[in-house]
Amino acid sequence: MKLLFEYKNAIAILILICLLVLNSTIVLSGLDSNLFGIVFSIVLFLIGGRKTSFNMNYPLLGLIILLEFISYRLHTKSLHFLALSLFACFLYYNLTRKFSFIAFICIFLFSSIFNTFFDYLTVEIKQTLCYGVYLTLKNFLPITKIEGVNFYINNAKITIDTACMGLSMFKTGLLVGAFLLTLEERKQQKLFSIKQIFLFCCIIIALNVISNYFRIITLILLNCTQENTLHHTIGLLCFIFYQIIPMLFFIRFFKPKNEETTIEKTSSSFIFFPIILGSLMLLITSLEIKKELKHDLLEKLNPAYNIKKGKWINNEVFKIATPEKLIYIKTPSHNPLICWTGTGYKIIESKLISSDNERIWQVKMEKNNIQYFSYWWYECDDKKYTSVVEVLLIKLFYNKSVRLVNETSITKLL
Repeated sequence: MKLLFEYKNAIAILILICLLVLNSTIVLSGLDSNLFGIVFSIVLFLIGGRKTSFNMNYPLLGLIILLEFISYRLHTKSLHFLALSLFACFLYYNLTRKFSFIAFICIFLFSSIFNTFFDYLTVEIKQTLCYGVYLTLKNFLPITKIEGVNFYINNAKITIDTACMGLSMFKTGLLVGAFLLTLEERKQQKLFSIKQIFLFCCIIIALNVISNYFRIITLILLNCTQENTLHHTIGLLCFIFYQIIPMLFFIRFFKPKNEETTIEKTSSSFIFFPIILGSLMLLITSLEIKKELKHDLLEKLNPAYNIKKGKWINNEVFKIATPEKLIYIKTPSHNPLICWTGTGYKIIESKLISSDNERIWQVKMEKNNIQYFSYWWYECDDKKYTSVVEVLLIKLFYNKSVRLVNETSITKLL
Protein backbone atom coordinates (compact mmCIF):
# COMPACT_ATOMS: atom_id res chain seq x y z
CA MET A 1 0.00 0.00 0.00
CA LYS A 2 2.87 2.34 0.82
CA LEU A 3 4.35 1.66 -2.64
CA LEU A 4 0.97 2.45 -4.21
CA PHE A 5 0.82 5.88 -2.54
CA GLU A 6 4.45 6.54 -3.41
CA TYR A 7 3.70 6.24 -7.13
CA LYS A 8 0.22 7.78 -7.00
CA ASN A 9 1.08 10.49 -9.56
CA ALA A 10 2.23 7.97 -12.15
CA ILE A 11 -0.80 5.78 -11.44
CA ALA A 12 -3.19 8.73 -11.84
CA ILE A 13 -1.64 9.62 -15.22
CA LEU A 14 -1.81 5.96 -16.29
CA ILE A 15 -5.51 5.83 -15.36
CA LEU A 16 -6.19 8.93 -17.50
CA ILE A 17 -4.30 7.49 -20.47
CA CYS A 18 -6.21 4.19 -20.23
CA LEU A 19 -9.56 6.01 -20.12
CA LEU A 20 -8.63 8.16 -23.12
CA VAL A 21 -7.58 5.07 -25.10
CA LEU A 22 -10.79 3.25 -24.14
CA ASN A 23 -12.78 6.25 -25.38
CA SER A 24 -10.49 7.07 -28.33
CA THR A 25 -13.38 7.43 -30.82
CA ILE A 26 -15.25 9.88 -28.58
CA VAL A 27 -12.05 11.79 -27.74
CA LEU A 28 -11.03 12.14 -31.41
CA SER A 29 -14.54 13.32 -32.30
CA GLY A 30 -14.45 15.91 -29.51
CA LEU A 31 -11.00 17.13 -30.53
CA ASP A 32 -12.07 17.35 -34.16
CA SER A 33 -14.94 19.73 -33.35
CA ASN A 34 -13.31 21.77 -30.55
CA LEU A 35 -9.54 21.42 -30.99
CA PHE A 36 -8.70 25.12 -30.63
CA GLY A 37 -10.88 25.58 -27.55
CA ILE A 38 -9.49 22.50 -25.81
CA VAL A 39 -5.87 23.47 -26.52
CA PHE A 40 -6.59 27.05 -25.36
CA SER A 41 -8.15 25.75 -22.11
CA ILE A 42 -5.14 23.48 -21.47
CA VAL A 43 -2.75 26.39 -22.00
CA LEU A 44 -4.80 28.56 -19.61
CA PHE A 45 -4.70 25.81 -16.98
CA LEU A 46 -0.91 25.54 -17.29
CA ILE A 47 -0.14 29.27 -17.24
CA GLY A 48 -3.06 30.45 -15.11
CA GLY A 49 -3.35 27.69 -12.52
CA ARG A 50 -2.90 28.95 -8.96
CA LYS A 51 -3.05 27.31 -5.56
CA THR A 52 -6.42 27.97 -3.98
CA SER A 53 -7.81 27.43 -0.49
CA PHE A 54 -11.09 26.26 -2.03
CA ASN A 55 -11.20 22.45 -2.07
CA MET A 56 -12.12 21.52 -5.66
CA ASN A 57 -12.05 17.74 -5.15
CA TYR A 58 -15.70 17.18 -4.36
CA PRO A 59 -17.27 19.90 -6.59
CA LEU A 60 -15.39 18.42 -9.57
CA LEU A 61 -16.21 14.87 -8.52
CA GLY A 62 -19.87 15.80 -8.12
CA LEU A 63 -19.97 17.29 -11.64
CA ILE A 64 -18.29 14.21 -13.11
CA ILE A 65 -20.78 11.88 -11.39
CA LEU A 66 -23.73 14.00 -12.60
CA LEU A 67 -22.48 14.06 -16.20
CA GLU A 68 -21.72 10.34 -16.17
CA PHE A 69 -25.17 9.52 -14.76
CA ILE A 70 -26.78 11.40 -17.67
CA SER A 71 -24.36 9.86 -20.17
CA TYR A 72 -25.02 6.36 -18.82
CA ARG A 73 -28.79 6.72 -19.04
CA LEU A 74 -29.02 8.61 -22.36
CA HIS A 75 -25.79 7.42 -24.05
CA THR A 76 -24.77 11.05 -24.58
CA LYS A 77 -21.22 10.84 -25.92
CA SER A 78 -20.64 14.59 -25.88
CA LEU A 79 -21.37 14.77 -22.13
CA HIS A 80 -19.10 11.78 -21.58
CA PHE A 81 -16.31 13.66 -23.37
CA LEU A 82 -16.94 16.67 -21.11
CA ALA A 83 -16.72 14.38 -18.07
CA LEU A 84 -13.35 13.09 -19.34
CA SER A 85 -12.16 16.69 -19.73
CA LEU A 86 -13.23 17.52 -16.17
CA PHE A 87 -11.51 14.37 -14.91
CA ALA A 88 -8.26 15.62 -16.49
CA CYS A 89 -8.74 18.91 -14.59
CA PHE A 90 -9.51 16.89 -11.47
CA LEU A 91 -6.23 14.97 -11.78
CA TYR A 92 -4.28 18.15 -12.51
CA TYR A 93 -5.67 19.72 -9.35
CA ASN A 94 -4.84 16.67 -7.24
CA LEU A 95 -1.30 16.39 -8.58
CA THR A 96 -0.38 20.09 -8.43
CA ARG A 97 -2.98 21.55 -6.02
CA LYS A 98 -3.46 24.30 -8.64
CA PHE A 99 -6.70 25.32 -10.32
CA SER A 100 -7.87 27.98 -12.79
CA PHE A 101 -11.53 29.01 -12.65
CA ILE A 102 -11.03 30.98 -15.88
CA ALA A 103 -9.79 27.90 -17.77
CA PHE A 104 -12.58 25.85 -16.18
CA ILE A 105 -15.16 28.25 -17.67
CA CYS A 106 -13.42 27.94 -21.06
CA ILE A 107 -13.86 24.16 -20.97
CA PHE A 108 -17.63 24.61 -20.65
CA LEU A 109 -17.52 27.37 -23.27
CA PHE A 110 -16.19 24.91 -25.87
CA SER A 111 -18.29 21.98 -24.69
CA SER A 112 -21.27 20.50 -26.50
CA ILE A 113 -23.55 21.81 -23.72
CA PHE A 114 -22.73 25.39 -24.68
CA ASN A 115 -22.95 24.64 -28.42
CA THR A 116 -26.32 22.92 -28.03
CA PHE A 117 -27.60 25.74 -25.83
CA PHE A 118 -26.73 28.29 -28.48
CA ASP A 119 -28.07 26.14 -31.33
CA TYR A 120 -31.46 25.93 -29.64
CA LEU A 121 -31.55 29.67 -28.91
CA THR A 122 -30.23 30.90 -32.27
CA VAL A 123 -33.66 31.49 -33.80
CA GLU A 124 -34.99 33.25 -30.68
CA ILE A 125 -31.85 35.42 -30.50
CA LYS A 126 -32.20 36.36 -34.17
CA GLN A 127 -35.87 37.27 -33.87
CA THR A 128 -35.38 39.31 -30.68
CA LEU A 129 -32.42 41.27 -32.06
CA CYS A 130 -34.18 41.88 -35.37
CA TYR A 131 -37.29 43.16 -33.62
CA GLY A 132 -35.12 45.51 -31.52
CA VAL A 133 -33.50 46.80 -34.72
CA TYR A 134 -36.95 47.25 -36.28
CA LEU A 135 -38.10 49.40 -33.33
CA THR A 136 -34.98 51.53 -33.74
CA LEU A 137 -35.08 52.00 -37.52
CA LYS A 138 -38.83 52.21 -38.22
CA ASN A 139 -38.80 55.96 -37.57
CA PHE A 140 -35.85 56.53 -39.92
CA LEU A 141 -36.41 54.04 -42.74
CA PRO A 142 -39.57 53.17 -44.69
CA ILE A 143 -39.87 49.71 -43.15
CA THR A 144 -43.29 48.36 -44.14
CA LYS A 145 -43.21 45.42 -41.74
CA ILE A 146 -41.00 42.82 -40.09
CA GLU A 147 -41.66 39.10 -40.35
CA GLY A 148 -39.31 37.10 -38.16
CA VAL A 149 -35.90 37.96 -39.63
CA ASN A 150 -37.31 39.49 -42.84
CA PHE A 151 -37.36 43.28 -43.17
CA TYR A 152 -39.62 44.76 -45.87
CA ILE A 153 -38.22 48.13 -46.98
CA ASN A 154 -39.68 49.91 -50.02
CA ASN A 155 -41.36 46.65 -51.04
CA ALA A 156 -37.96 44.93 -51.04
CA LYS A 157 -37.24 42.04 -48.67
CA ILE A 158 -34.01 41.98 -46.66
CA THR A 159 -33.28 38.75 -44.78
CA ILE A 160 -30.92 38.60 -41.80
CA ASP A 161 -29.14 35.26 -42.09
CA THR A 162 -27.61 33.24 -39.23
CA ALA A 163 -24.15 34.41 -40.34
CA CYS A 164 -25.24 37.98 -39.54
CA MET A 165 -25.78 37.12 -35.88
CA GLY A 166 -22.05 37.05 -35.10
CA LEU A 167 -22.53 34.13 -32.68
CA SER A 168 -19.04 32.84 -33.45
CA MET A 169 -17.78 36.18 -32.16
CA PHE A 170 -19.43 35.41 -28.83
CA LYS A 171 -16.95 32.63 -28.10
CA THR A 172 -14.08 34.71 -29.43
CA GLY A 173 -15.07 37.56 -27.12
CA LEU A 174 -15.16 35.27 -24.09
CA LEU A 175 -11.78 33.80 -25.07
CA VAL A 176 -10.27 37.28 -25.28
CA GLY A 177 -11.80 38.06 -21.88
CA ALA A 178 -10.35 34.85 -20.39
CA PHE A 179 -6.91 35.73 -21.78
CA LEU A 180 -7.09 39.27 -20.34
CA LEU A 181 -8.10 37.98 -16.90
CA THR A 182 -5.31 35.38 -16.88
CA LEU A 183 -2.77 37.96 -18.04
CA GLU A 184 -3.86 40.33 -15.25
CA GLU A 185 -3.55 37.54 -12.65
CA ARG A 186 -0.01 36.73 -13.75
CA LYS A 187 0.96 40.39 -13.78
CA GLN A 188 -0.43 41.07 -10.30
CA GLN A 189 0.51 37.62 -8.91
CA LYS A 190 -2.92 37.50 -7.34
CA LEU A 191 -6.25 35.79 -8.10
CA PHE A 192 -9.62 37.10 -9.19
CA SER A 193 -12.58 36.07 -7.07
CA ILE A 194 -15.41 34.01 -8.60
CA LYS A 195 -17.67 37.09 -8.34
CA GLN A 196 -15.19 39.19 -10.34
CA ILE A 197 -14.90 36.52 -13.05
CA PHE A 198 -18.69 36.15 -13.25
CA LEU A 199 -19.20 39.93 -13.45
CA PHE A 200 -16.63 40.29 -16.23
CA CYS A 201 -18.31 37.44 -18.17
CA CYS A 202 -21.67 39.26 -17.83
CA ILE A 203 -20.07 42.42 -19.23
CA ILE A 204 -18.69 40.46 -22.19
CA ILE A 205 -22.13 38.94 -22.90
CA ALA A 206 -23.72 42.42 -22.78
CA LEU A 207 -21.04 43.77 -25.13
CA ASN A 208 -21.71 40.89 -27.53
CA VAL A 209 -25.42 41.72 -27.65
CA ILE A 210 -24.62 45.40 -28.30
CA SER A 211 -22.10 44.44 -30.99
CA ASN A 212 -24.60 42.22 -32.83
CA TYR A 213 -27.30 44.87 -32.49
CA PHE A 214 -25.21 47.56 -34.18
CA ARG A 215 -23.89 45.02 -36.66
CA ILE A 216 -27.43 44.26 -37.90
CA ILE A 217 -28.26 47.99 -38.08
CA THR A 218 -25.14 48.65 -40.17
CA LEU A 219 -25.82 45.72 -42.49
CA ILE A 220 -29.40 46.89 -43.10
CA LEU A 221 -28.36 50.51 -43.70
CA LEU A 222 -25.76 49.35 -46.22
CA ASN A 223 -28.09 46.64 -47.61
CA CYS A 224 -25.34 44.07 -47.14
CA THR A 225 -26.85 40.91 -45.67
CA GLN A 226 -25.16 38.50 -48.10
CA GLU A 227 -21.76 37.04 -47.22
CA ASN A 228 -19.01 39.00 -48.94
CA THR A 229 -15.88 40.99 -48.06
CA LEU A 230 -17.85 44.03 -46.87
CA HIS A 231 -20.12 41.81 -44.75
CA HIS A 232 -17.17 40.21 -42.94
CA THR A 233 -15.37 43.54 -42.58
CA ILE A 234 -18.41 45.07 -40.86
CA GLY A 235 -18.58 42.10 -38.50
CA LEU A 236 -14.88 42.39 -37.63
CA LEU A 237 -15.07 46.15 -37.07
CA CYS A 238 -18.13 45.81 -34.81
CA PHE A 239 -16.30 43.10 -32.85
CA ILE A 240 -13.28 45.37 -32.36
CA PHE A 241 -15.16 48.59 -31.54
CA TYR A 242 -18.02 47.16 -29.47
CA GLN A 243 -16.26 44.25 -27.72
CA ILE A 244 -12.45 44.36 -27.72
CA ILE A 245 -11.95 48.09 -27.03
CA PRO A 246 -14.62 48.21 -24.25
CA MET A 247 -13.10 45.07 -22.69
CA LEU A 248 -9.68 46.71 -22.59
CA PHE A 249 -11.33 49.68 -20.89
CA PHE A 250 -13.30 47.67 -18.29
CA ILE A 251 -10.39 45.36 -17.37
CA ARG A 252 -8.67 48.40 -15.82
CA PHE A 253 -11.34 48.41 -13.08
CA PHE A 254 -10.87 44.69 -12.30
CA LYS A 255 -7.94 44.01 -10.02
CA PRO A 256 -7.22 40.59 -8.53
CA LYS A 257 -7.08 40.81 -4.74
CA ASN A 258 -6.91 37.21 -3.51
CA GLU A 259 -3.45 36.05 -2.53
CA GLU A 260 -2.21 32.66 -3.74
CA THR A 261 -2.53 30.42 -0.69
CA THR A 262 -0.13 27.87 0.67
CA ILE A 263 -1.99 24.58 1.10
CA GLU A 264 -1.01 22.06 3.68
CA LYS A 265 -0.32 18.70 2.10
CA THR A 266 -3.34 16.45 2.21
CA SER A 267 -3.01 12.81 3.19
CA SER A 268 -2.44 10.43 0.28
CA SER A 269 -5.50 8.35 1.10
CA PHE A 270 -7.72 11.47 1.00
CA ILE A 271 -6.42 12.36 -2.47
CA PHE A 272 -6.49 8.81 -3.82
CA PHE A 273 -10.09 7.94 -2.88
CA PRO A 274 -11.78 10.56 -5.13
CA ILE A 275 -9.51 9.56 -8.03
CA ILE A 276 -10.52 5.90 -7.74
CA LEU A 277 -14.21 6.80 -7.43
CA GLY A 278 -14.10 9.09 -10.48
CA SER A 279 -12.17 6.49 -12.48
CA LEU A 280 -14.76 3.79 -11.73
CA MET A 281 -17.62 6.07 -12.80
CA LEU A 282 -15.88 6.86 -16.08
CA LEU A 283 -15.00 3.21 -16.70
CA ILE A 284 -18.57 1.98 -16.12
CA THR A 285 -20.03 4.66 -18.40
CA SER A 286 -17.35 4.03 -21.05
CA LEU A 287 -18.36 0.37 -21.26
CA GLU A 288 -22.11 1.13 -21.21
CA ILE A 289 -21.94 3.84 -23.87
CA LYS A 290 -20.36 1.39 -26.33
CA LYS A 291 -23.57 -0.67 -26.32
CA GLU A 292 -26.13 0.02 -29.03
CA LEU A 293 -29.11 1.97 -27.70
CA LYS A 294 -32.59 0.81 -28.72
CA HIS A 295 -34.74 3.84 -29.57
CA ASP A 296 -38.14 2.25 -30.45
CA LEU A 297 -39.04 5.28 -32.58
CA LEU A 298 -41.97 3.59 -34.34
CA GLU A 299 -43.48 2.03 -31.23
CA LYS A 300 -47.15 3.09 -30.79
CA LEU A 301 -46.80 5.57 -33.67
CA ASN A 302 -49.95 7.31 -34.91
CA PRO A 303 -51.58 4.98 -37.52
CA ALA A 304 -52.03 8.02 -39.78
CA TYR A 305 -48.33 7.70 -40.61
CA ASN A 306 -47.93 4.95 -43.20
CA ILE A 307 -44.61 3.47 -42.15
CA LYS A 308 -44.72 1.04 -45.11
CA LYS A 309 -43.92 4.01 -47.36
CA GLY A 310 -41.07 5.11 -45.15
CA LYS A 311 -37.40 4.20 -44.90
CA TRP A 312 -34.62 4.41 -42.35
CA ILE A 313 -32.03 7.12 -43.07
CA ASN A 314 -30.02 5.82 -40.11
CA ASN A 315 -30.85 4.22 -36.77
CA GLU A 316 -31.98 7.62 -35.40
CA VAL A 317 -34.01 8.97 -38.36
CA PHE A 318 -37.05 7.47 -40.17
CA LYS A 319 -38.38 9.29 -43.25
CA ILE A 320 -41.87 9.15 -44.83
CA ALA A 321 -42.34 11.05 -48.11
CA THR A 322 -45.87 11.73 -49.38
CA PRO A 323 -47.15 14.07 -52.14
CA GLU A 324 -48.56 16.44 -49.50
CA LYS A 325 -45.77 16.55 -46.94
CA LEU A 326 -42.43 15.22 -45.75
CA ILE A 327 -42.38 13.48 -42.37
CA TYR A 328 -39.36 12.71 -40.19
CA ILE A 329 -39.45 10.56 -37.04
CA LYS A 330 -36.26 11.16 -35.05
CA THR A 331 -34.61 10.78 -31.69
CA PRO A 332 -35.06 13.85 -29.43
CA SER A 333 -31.40 14.82 -29.80
CA HIS A 334 -32.14 16.07 -33.33
CA ASN A 335 -33.24 19.71 -33.53
CA PRO A 336 -35.21 20.38 -36.75
CA LEU A 337 -34.03 24.00 -36.82
CA ILE A 338 -30.41 22.87 -36.94
CA CYS A 339 -31.14 20.11 -39.47
CA TRP A 340 -33.01 22.44 -41.84
CA THR A 341 -30.40 25.19 -41.53
CA GLY A 342 -27.66 22.66 -42.25
CA THR A 343 -29.36 21.65 -45.52
CA GLY A 344 -29.55 25.21 -46.83
CA TYR A 345 -32.90 26.46 -45.51
CA LYS A 346 -33.27 29.94 -44.00
CA ILE A 347 -35.36 30.01 -40.84
CA ILE A 348 -37.69 33.01 -41.10
CA GLU A 349 -39.88 32.61 -38.04
CA SER A 350 -40.38 30.09 -35.25
CA LYS A 351 -43.30 30.17 -32.81
CA LEU A 352 -45.52 27.99 -30.63
CA ILE A 353 -49.05 27.28 -31.86
CA SER A 354 -51.98 25.17 -30.63
CA SER A 355 -53.05 21.96 -32.38
CA ASP A 356 -55.78 19.70 -30.92
CA ASN A 357 -55.45 21.53 -27.59
CA GLU A 358 -51.72 20.78 -27.48
CA ARG A 359 -48.76 23.06 -28.11
CA ILE A 360 -46.40 22.41 -31.04
CA TRP A 361 -43.73 24.39 -32.92
CA GLN A 362 -44.42 26.07 -36.26
CA VAL A 363 -41.46 27.16 -38.38
CA LYS A 364 -41.58 29.29 -41.52
CA MET A 365 -38.52 28.83 -43.73
CA GLU A 366 -37.23 29.48 -47.25
CA LYS A 367 -34.99 27.83 -49.81
CA ASN A 368 -34.48 28.92 -53.43
CA ASN A 369 -37.20 31.57 -52.95
CA ILE A 370 -39.75 28.88 -52.05
CA GLN A 371 -41.49 29.13 -48.69
CA TYR A 372 -42.08 26.06 -46.50
CA PHE A 373 -44.00 25.43 -43.29
CA SER A 374 -42.58 22.95 -40.82
CA TYR A 375 -44.29 21.63 -37.68
CA TRP A 376 -42.59 19.61 -34.98
CA TRP A 377 -43.03 18.29 -31.47
CA TYR A 378 -41.85 15.57 -29.11
CA GLU A 379 -44.04 12.55 -28.31
CA CYS A 380 -44.08 10.38 -25.21
CA ASP A 381 -47.02 8.18 -24.11
CA ASP A 382 -49.27 9.75 -26.80
CA LYS A 383 -48.66 13.21 -25.35
CA LYS A 384 -46.98 16.09 -27.19
CA TYR A 385 -44.19 18.21 -25.71
CA THR A 386 -42.29 21.26 -26.97
CA SER A 387 -39.37 21.30 -24.51
CA VAL A 388 -36.37 19.07 -25.16
CA VAL A 389 -35.33 19.45 -21.51
CA GLU A 390 -38.68 18.11 -20.33
CA VAL A 391 -38.63 15.02 -22.58
CA LEU A 392 -34.99 14.24 -21.79
CA LEU A 393 -35.79 14.37 -18.06
CA ILE A 394 -38.65 11.91 -18.69
CA LYS A 395 -36.28 9.62 -20.56
CA LEU A 396 -33.56 10.09 -17.94
CA PHE A 397 -35.62 9.18 -14.88
CA TYR A 398 -38.38 6.96 -16.32
CA ASN A 399 -36.54 5.42 -19.31
CA LYS A 400 -39.59 5.95 -21.53
CA SER A 401 -39.42 6.00 -25.31
CA VAL A 402 -39.38 9.54 -26.70
CA ARG A 403 -39.45 10.59 -30.34
CA LEU A 404 -39.48 13.81 -32.35
CA VAL A 405 -42.06 14.20 -35.13
CA ASN A 406 -41.44 16.76 -37.89
CA GLU A 407 -43.93 17.46 -40.71
CA THR A 408 -43.01 19.83 -43.55
CA SER A 409 -45.05 21.11 -46.49
CA ILE A 410 -45.20 23.96 -49.00
CA THR A 411 -48.69 24.82 -47.78
CA LYS A 412 -49.86 25.49 -44.23
CA LEU A 413 -50.95 22.26 -42.56
CA LEU A 414 -52.58 23.97 -39.56
